[in-house]
Amino acid sequence: MTKTALIVCGALAREVLALKDKHGWEVDVLGLPSLLHNQPDAIPAAIAARIQRARSDYERLIVVYGDCGTGGMLDRLLEKEGIPRLAGPHCYEMYADGTFENLMAEAPGTFFLTDYLVHSFDHLVLDGLGLDRYPALRNEYFKNYTRVVYLAQRDDPALITRAQWAADSLGLPLEIRHTGYGKLETRLKELIEA
Repeated sequence: MTKTALIVCGALAREVLALKDKHGWEVDVLGLPSLLHNQPDAIPAAIAARIQRARSDYERLIVVYGDCGTGGMLDRLLEKEGIPRLAGPHCYEMYADGTFENLMAEAPGTFFLTDYLVHSFDHLVLDGLGLDRYPALRNEYFKNYTRVVYLAQRDDPALITRAQWAADSLGLPLEIRHTGYGKLETRLKELIEA
């Protein structure tokens, strides 16, 4: 059996581990910090470093990331390395499972949440954007947003309550779409079982 590792965005790690258990995949999950999304230009270098450390221990590597704002730099790196990546521009498109374009066409000013982002909202959004220190920035940062759409992977009342708190923190109405793992699951399954 080929020894396989998934190099995973930290924002997808919990879901990837759940899918690994669900499908009984014999893979190792190697996570990278989700805060790399605050500096998309740093994502390819971090993945390249992780690939180099993993090459000696694994026969097969799969990168579980969207492009995540790298402007194609990630795909160029992975093409050079001969490593596949989960298709898609970002996790919102994956979780929305074919409805992302429609959601954006309905309201271009949509702020998306996932289970991970709901759980980490205070750290990633409030602290990360400085809204905890400068609350007046909220109106500037989010003036063109019209709603929050929570793409829920799990049906968890605590996360729904927290999503409402996040939307309230931004002064926006909340819509909840129960998506499950969407194309994250189907695309990952195709890559692992190929």
